[in-house]
Amino acid sequence: MKKVLITGITGFVGSHLAEYCLERKVKLFGFKRYHLSNMKNILHLEDQIKWCDCDMLDPKSVYKAIRAIKPDIIFHMASQSFVSPSWDHPTLYMDGNYKMTVHLFEACLLNRLNPKIHIPGSGEEYGEIYKHELPINLSSTLRPVNPYAVSKIAQDLIAYVYFRSYGLNVIRTRAFNHEGPRRDKMFGIPWYAYQIAKIEMKLQKPVIKTGHLDDLRNFTHVKDMVHAYWLAVEKGKVGELYLIGTDRKSHVHTFRECLKMMIGMSTVKNIRYEVDSKYVRPTQVPRLICDASVFTKLTGWKPKIDFYMVLKDTLNYWREQVSQGLVK
Repeated sequence: MKKVLITGITGFVGSHLAEYCLERKVKLFGFKRYHLSNMKNILHLEDQIKWCDCDMLDPKSVYKAIRAIKPDIIFHMASQSFVSPSWDHPTLYMDGNYKMTVHLFEACLLNRLNPKIHIPGSGEEYGEIYKHELPINLSSTLRPVNPYAVSKIAQDLIAYVYFRSYGLNVIRTRAFNHEGPRRDKMFGIPWYAYQIAKIEMKLQKPVIKTGHLDDLRNFTHVKDMVHAYWLAVEKGKVGELYLIGTDRKSHVHTFRECLKMMIGMSTVKNIRYEVDSKYVRPTQVPRLICDASVFTKLTGWKPKIDFYMVLKDTLNYWREQVSQGLVK
């Protein structure tokens, strides 16, 4: 039975990936920090996961954890992932995305282990892409416009260095926007869903506060994305980079379009929205649409869940959270 380790297993994507891996009948391990990890997303699976206390900012902690587990596959999902705070915490983001990755690689080398390691990058790395440059492909120029994106580029490049220098079995991906249940309300679509849920419970006036709304994205359901991650490890070539997303017109929307669709799903009529300057970032990423044809030809992957369900599943999750008093 394969031993699979998911770092960041308690997070949004990590928890969905845990469900997917358990369906594959693997022996699943997860890192948690003994006093800091939020277990909310993973409570329903807690007894099916073999836990290892590990803080990835501490190299000794990572070394001991890898020595104990000896994983066959590592999905490195632990990261600082919310863009907005990265301007105020640039060093934290480099520590969380670059340094933790180095600690993981060094732990494998020092323990003389060479598992397959999936490094999930972000479409955000491309930054300022012009309309004539769409869709984004493997040759597209990186023009990052926030510290988060720079830290993810650093993570991606150091992964390639460890592949070329030491032969580590690293497989890199850059995933474009993926949404669904358990995504934190700091992000755009869940932020709208959270406010709609509060409005429906009469806990907020029927006005949604938003940031910038006209950036264009392709959206994939998180369950489709974790399937893609599994295929990347199963069929991908070590050392390679793959873009994952969809350019289907039905999945390509601005945030304004997403918000209007979600308002249309609400049980409350005449909900308004307005831009609040405190939610507007210093720089915008105007358009992220990818050409994933290399990955899809290799693996046969394509999203199975339509965009309507991406929004509906997110909204229903936040309705449940608000109605049960699980979030403020």
